[in-house]
Amino acid sequence: MIQLGSIPETDGTHFALYSGIAEGVELCFFDAAGHQTHTQFLSNCDDGVWHDFVPGCHAGQRYGYRVHGPWAAEKGLRCNPAKLLIDPYARQIEGDFVWHDAVFDSKPAKGRRRVISTGDSAPFVPLSVVTSTIDTPTHNRPHIPWKETVFYESNVRGYTMQHPAVTEAERGKFAGMQNAEVLRYLKALGVTSIELMPIHAFIDEHHLARQNLRNFWGYNTVSFFAPMPRYGGDDPLNELKDMVRAIHDAGLEVILDVVYNHTGESGFDGPTISFRGIDNLCYYRVDAEDPSSYINDTGCGNTLNVDHPVVRRLVIDSLGYYAEQIGVDGFRFDLAPVLGRYAHGFSKTHPLLGDISNEPGLKNLKLVAEPWDTGPGGYQLGEFPPRWAEWNDKYRDTVRQFWRGDIDTSGALAQRMHGSSDIFEGNGRPPFASVNFVSSHDGYTLRDVVTYEQRHNEANGEGNRDGHSHNYSCNYGHEGDSDEPELLELRRRQRLNILATLLFSQGTPMLLAGDEFGNTQNGNNNAYAQDNEIGWLDWSGLDTDPDFTEQVRELICLRRETALLRIEDYVHDSLPTSDGSIDIVWVNAAGAIKDDHEWFESKAFTLVMSDRKQDGTESALAISINSHHDETTIRLPATMHDWRISFATGIRSETLAANRTMTLAGRSIALLQR
Repeated sequence: MIQLGSIPETDGTHFALYSGIAEGVELCFFDAAGHQTHTQFLSNCDDGVWHDFVPGCHAGQRYGYRVHGPWAAEKGLRCNPAKLLIDPYARQIEGDFVWHDAVFDSKPAKGRRRVISTGDSAPFVPLSVVTSTIDTPTHNRPHIPWKETVFYESNVRGYTMQHPAVTEAERGKFAGMQNAEVLRYLKALGVTSIELMPIHAFIDEHHLARQNLRNFWGYNTVSFFAPMPRYGGDDPLNELKDMVRAIHDAGLEVILDVVYNHTGESGFDGPTISFRGIDNLCYYRVDAEDPSSYINDTGCGNTLNVDHPVVRRLVIDSLGYYAEQIGVDGFRFDLAPVLGRYAHGFSKTHPLLGDISNEPGLKNLKLVAEPWDTGPGGYQLGEFPPRWAEWNDKYRDTVRQFWRGDIDTSGALAQRMHGSSDIFEGNGRPPFASVNFVSSHDGYTLRDVVTYEQRHNEANGEGNRDGHSHNYSCNYGHEGDSDEPELLELRRRQRLNILATLLFSQGTPMLLAGDEFGNTQNGNNNAYAQDNEIGWLDWSGLDTDPDFTEQVRELICLRRETALLRIEDYVHDSLPTSDGSIDIVWVNAAGAIKDDHEWFESKAFTLVMSDRKQDGTESALAISINSHHDETTIRLPATMHDWRISFATGIRSETLAANRTMTLAGRSIALLQR
């Protein structure tokens, strides 16, 4: 099999590009100033792979492709040699993408007709760069077991732009994420796995550029190998490698958020940067009745055609490169149902999902799906293959609804705290498959969940129409920030209740960076375009309420040290183990086992779990919850004694009374242990 991309050797470089429709592929070389110096046509074509060896070409050479072939936009044929194209396998790209008429392969005519554009796009698109082969890194991978994993979602740029220990030169870059103080903070917090939002090279959407805004999140990929130049300095690739190595040396994992569902070339009238001009019908799904129209299961204008073996190979090669040569520990797949889509819909048996699950170079890595897209049948929570974990939005919504006081949510909360067995167990999946979260990049921060009931996205320039309209949030009587002490205390306690619920639940918890100290986006629940103080973390929150961050550390520590919070299988009443059994019971405020009818309006109850060994020893925990406005007396089961309170967000006594009762303050949660 011919290796795609540019592969340098001692005396020159091999170039190879797949295009099943090309009539000729022109390789163009550029100098450091971005001027085209010379070109040559690739002289060999085998099964659609155009390739050649160029003597005297070495690492650092800038290049691009022009594909000569059919152009008939109404038929989905988009070859236009006036457009310089990024090599899909380029390990580095250099230069900025500039919105200019020349980046479009055609111009509008009557109706939906397009006429070909002959403007040269080379001055306005990034150049591919020949890159030396990377030796497989000797990383000290942490290999964190799933049962010990705590994800921490972060954005390279947003996390470091205002960090007080990060120098001006490091801010917004890979170098900032490997800053010693940043890593010490993350290690002390207790999280295990840093989930970085997309670092593959991306571009700003056209409508953002027109408003002088920039894409902040990164979900607009144009290269699945090259790191985002904006995140690096002189050598983004090596800086990325150094960042991964430094995070590993701190004992933490690196999980990359990857976007193999669409590209930044957008819809029918989007720019031609790479895939569209190379082989449009290979890389993208189109309407079978109208090949000029793209299937838009992503809401971003196009959808990758993972039915095509070349596209599947691209995804696997990209994942393998980041796993084996960059050294990352896992991937979170954006809009992951696209990876399992045939023309007729999603299937967990799609060959690409199978390839990812079974690829030898990925066998020890974590695989996490965002299990929804915007296409037909796009909500697939619980339907991914056995190795995969999934973002569980039902967990997020249930926890938010319960703590804001919605009726008939106690039963749903019990299911979510149990690890969502109703979603995952039937498919043979363990509790870790449920990635539990209460906030993420997409939506409110946790502080905003308890501060705003209406989105405030005016800064996005879309008339406040973008973003979720149903957030299950509560402002407790006042929209936005307040100086009123009682309101501030209630909001603070609710944030702590929600995080305690998250870290006391079975499954895999994920925290959003900044929630541990109350970061806010001022009510913006769709900050994808806010590469500014709205989207960047405001680290001054650490000084405003340092005790809150310390309590979050305590919660993470309790989870790490309490095996009953991290069980590897579902427990229904009793689970036999190799040396005993683990038992579970839900009890009401009076200490009696809850009846089914009690779940509808019950807002105060306790989960009791015990681990009984064959030698007669026993450990147990109780999680007592009160979502009432008023304080409530909680009684623990009569068969259990000698409890101690390990954590509580609001309690009226430090120890249990002799009759196993305690008074929980309104809206509070407590963890007790024996």
